[in-house]
Amino acid sequence: MRKLLASPTARLMAGLMVTLAAVGVSSYYTIAQIAGLRDLQTRLVDRNRRDSLQLLRIQNNLNALGLATRDMIEGNEPYPLGAWKGQFDRVRADLEDALRREAELAPDLRNGDQQQYFSTEFAQMWITVDRMFELARTGGERAARDLIVNSLQAQQAAVSNTTARLLVQNNEAQEAATARIQAIYDQVERNIYLFLIAVLVLIAATGTYLAYSNRQVFARLEHLSDQRSALSRKLIRVQEEVLWSISRELHDEFGQILTALGAMLRRVEKDIPERAKQDLDEIRDIVQTTLDKTRSLSQALHPAILDTGGLEQAIDWYVPVFQKQTGITVHLERSGRSPGVADQVAIHVYRVVQEGLNNIAKHAQSPEAWVRLEFQPDRLILEIRDRGVGLPAAGGPAKHGIGLVAMRERAELLGGSLRISRPVEGGTMVRLEAPLGERATNE
Repeated sequence: MRKLLASPTARLMAGLMVTLAAVGVSSYYTIAQIAGLRDLQTRLVDRNRRDSLQLLRIQNNLNALGLATRDMIEGNEPYPLGAWKGQFDRVRADLEDALRREAELAPDLRNGDQQQYFSTEFAQMWITVDRMFELARTGGERAARDLIVNSLQAQQAAVSNTTARLLVQNNEAQEAATARIQAIYDQVERNIYLFLIAVLVLIAATGTYLAYSNRQVFARLEHLSDQRSALSRKLIRVQEEVLWSISRELHDEFGQILTALGAMLRRVEKDIPERAKQDLDEIRDIVQTTLDKTRSLSQALHPAILDTGGLEQAIDWYVPVFQKQTGITVHLERSGRSPGVADQVAIHVYRVVQEGLNNIAKHAQSPEAWVRLEFQPDRLILEIRDRGVGLPAAGGPAKHGIGLVAMRERAELLGGSLRISRPVEGGTMVRLEAPLGERATNE
């Protein structure tokens, strides 16, 4: 038996350690790859994207300046050149902000000479713009227009070309970064596939060994479970036989003795002096009380009405007794036509009723209880419910007494099922379903 129940824990732990080591190495490598990928995206890709947005902003402003200088040269608007200064100032402010932001993002994307050349081109263009507006302010409109044609437009074109080249450079850097990112993704994907294959092989080997090792253990446990169930059935049968025997002994032997003793006391009463009759009455009361308690105990152990009147009459007798003892109002409901319940079934159903009501009295804190007995053509349904404190909430402490275990064992003996639930309206409900066919009577 020890060999059959030997635990495969040591070998499984060794396999687990190997698996964890493989997971750790693979995870470390994958995390390093992903960290590099994140750094690449943050340092290059994201900054490149934001830098391109600023370059597009610069290009749009340069296009606005180009349109303005064209209108200034053509002279179609009835305004002097100085009237354009406000528009140029607004574009200049936006361009300087865009250049500042672009300069913060650009160092990782290009060398310092390119950035310096880009800034110098803008500075020269603004010098020309300032000179043009100075000429226009002092009355040199023609000289200002000549300056636009000869210098400013060429400088704008040069700056626009530089901006376009920087955008192309950013696009090329973007493509290169995308290729690197894709390579990293491909490498990580390959590693994941290899790792999954290795883990699946290891799991398959471990699972095969575990199934092989546990097969005998489960077979042994199943055998022990069958033995436990058989022993449980025997214990319940022995218990019922002992209770029936004690009940018969109390009812027949002690009951008859106490009845005979009471009869003898009544005969003696005629022949004793009047002064001793009071003591004799007390003795007779004690005998009668003992007889009543003996009969009550006999009925509690195994009600004789269960053998003579059947299950329904036994429940009809027990419910008022329970109400009198506990003060709990019990509503008894019956439905369906009883097909006649075999003694082997009746005693187990009766015990479930008895245990269920006792649990209500002990734990439910409910002033009322309901017992419903339903007969169907091939089965019996018993429900016992209350509206008391109910079952413990999910995750709360649960107490399972021997009574609940005994009820479940009796349900198994009947070939039925026992379910304990918490109805929507509160409280607890015990539901027993048991067949009334051949299996139930043969258990």
